[in-house]
Amino acid sequence: PPTDPPSESQPKTGDLCRWLHDGNIEYLGRIDAQVKIRGFRIELGEIESELMQSGLVSDAVVVAKENALGNRWLMGYVVSDEAVDTHALSKYLYGKLPEYMVPAFWLQLDSLPLTPSGKIDRKALPDTDGLTQLKQEYVAPRNELETALTELWQELLGVERVGIHDNFFELGGHSLMIMRMVSHIKKKFSFVIPIAVLFQFSSIADLSNYLEWQKNENVEENEKEEDTTLYEVINI
Repeated sequence: PPTDPPSESQPKTGDLCRWLHDGNIEYLGRIDAQVKIRGFRIELGEIESELMQSGLVSDAVVVAKENALGNRWLMGYVVSDEAVDTHALSKYLYGKLPEYMVPAFWLQLDSLPLTPSGKIDRKALPDTDGLTQLKQEYVAPRNELETALTELWQELLGVERVGIHDNFFELGGHSLMIMRMVSHIKKKFSFVIPIAVLFQFSSIADLSNYLEWQKNENVEENEKEEDTTLYEVINI
């Protein structure tokens, strides 16, 4: 087999392939299945190829979804004779692909819809609106702070329901939304937090714990300042 990639003068089929070191060509999908998520160009066929190599599913297709606010995310449709462990599936992909190429939502089907010619009919895939198949089991807010943060996320992300363990970025969040969140948190809670914190604590539960910790730290600092002032007054 040839050892060098084909020249640009050769006809283009519109198929997305990868030229392997042994001279073979691995088919990844169609070039027209390319999408843009959070500023990154993504070949859906590459994700589907990794899913098929995982050994966790018998068939798979990935599509891009978009809500009314224009936020986009990836939706994975998978087929298996057994119940699919979506957490294991996501973990596998995280070890193979960048995080922005891992679907935020999963839906298991008995089979993928096909066109008369035998190809996957993406238009016939069930529409879930990207809201019902969260990767994490839904857990409702447990206190006023988590409720306020949940309402903020729902507004920013344009989704109807956010659980306290859902990941901000997996729900379609991106760096521009992070800037808006910093502004909202400062205005509503009077907390000024570094942007890096929101990348580190990317769930409602984790972020709420951080804000509670910061609140307690501020209280302790204020108490220390008051004690020091009182000590100085007494000594005067």
